[in-house]
Amino acid sequence: MNKNNLVITSVLLITILVAGAMASNLPVSREASLIEATSPSEVMIQATGMAHWTKGESKKKDMDEYLLDNALEDAMKAAVYFVLYMGTDPLLNSDADKAAFEKIQQEFFALGSISKYIAWQGGINQVKRTKQEIRAKKEYKLKVTNEYKVNKQLITEELVRLNVLQAREDITKLLGLPVVMVIPAVEKGKNPIDVLQKNANLSHAAKVIEGFLTARQYSVQVPENAASLNELTSAQISIAGIEDDYSYKLALSIGSDVCITYEVNLEKAKFDTKKAVVSVRAYETTTSRLLGTETGYSPTAQSPDLVLIENAINDAIDKVLSRILEYWKSDLGLGIQYKLIVSIASEFSEGEAEDISFAFADILESISANRQFKENIITKQTLDYLVWANPKEYSRSTNFYRDIKKQFRDEFPDGELNQININRKLVLLKVTPN
Repeated sequence: MNKNNLVITSVLLITILVAGAMASNLPVSREASLIEATSPSEVMIQATGMAHWTKGESKKKDMDEYLLDNALEDAMKAAVYFVLYMGTDPLLNSDADKAAFEKIQQEFFALGSISKYIAWQGGINQVKRTKQEIRAKKEYKLKVTNEYKVNKQLITEELVRLNVLQAREDITKLLGLPVVMVIPAVEKGKNPIDVLQKNANLSHAAKVIEGFLTARQYSVQVPENAASLNELTSAQISIAGIEDDYSYKLALSIGSDVCITYEVNLEKAKFDTKKAVVSVRAYETTTSRLLGTETGYSPTAQSPDLVLIENAINDAIDKVLSRILEYWKSDLGLGIQYKLIVSIASEFSEGEAEDISFAFADILESISANRQFKENIITKQTLDYLVWANPKEYSRSTNFYRDIKKQFRDEFPDGELNQININRKLVLLKVTPN
């Protein structure tokens, strides 16, 4: 190939690549930020779009309209792109999800497709514009910023239909969705039910969070419906050596998988305005595993306290709920996580207690998923474990207990294993002499 042909071929290749890039339906700017979650299914996004005009693409008198239309289209795509890829909890949060989406991204970002995910957008008078003129080349660039309300739930459903994301039904068919309880964060020794009944702001915050949960079809346990903490629960918890914590006992007493706690603060600002700050934390009740924590802020305004609190919760809760579902999804890969606490009767000698701990190590190694279990506490009278079990075999804690009891008879015939209490993922057992 001579030099002239090589140059021509290179120019053609560059032209094809540039044309392909320009023909892409993906957003150009990809500049966007979250304003707030306005509902369980929608989020408000501020997005920036960019457009470029060169002499010859259209008539001069049509240039402004051309730039504005294309820049607004790009901003709309950037808003959806944010939901997919950006922020702390994007829909595409694994390499497998992203690889699957790349196969259909051009069709997904076509204007006719992308507009259906926009529930609302700011009016033309709200659009911020920055126009740049490059006189020497007779080129113009326009950057616009606008607000968009994006239907995150609709995008999720479409990605499930396109086999990009796994359906929530597939994720939860073995485990179901977690049962969740919402209570205010209180000092140890204080009863959160009493606090809820006396504090209107905290009571309203709980209802807002519970509204998000029920809209996402989680099972919600309402703490006010628990009349009291019975003595049996206190006795059960004392086995694990857990200090007096009403919130923890309350969550266990009504059988929740996940506990969401929150704190509400109202801060005064200038000109008689206020701002609400709400901290939300989710943790697994039986294992105390932290699942997610976020702080939400309301706008500074003269609005009523309850409105400010609701705005602050909207800013935080969507991220926390996304992490709860991701944690539930990850359990399917690693196995269901059980908290197993075994109390050894004092009648056993130190040697016998040691043999019992050896027996449990062998049992858990055989029944745990990929031999995954953790010894937290091993003493003469208490064995404390975290165990990851196969969800297909041990989706119910009674099955988990039954297999342990069966194997224990063979491993340590001089002792008898019985349950003290089985509460979802918390299994409390006791070994006594025959």
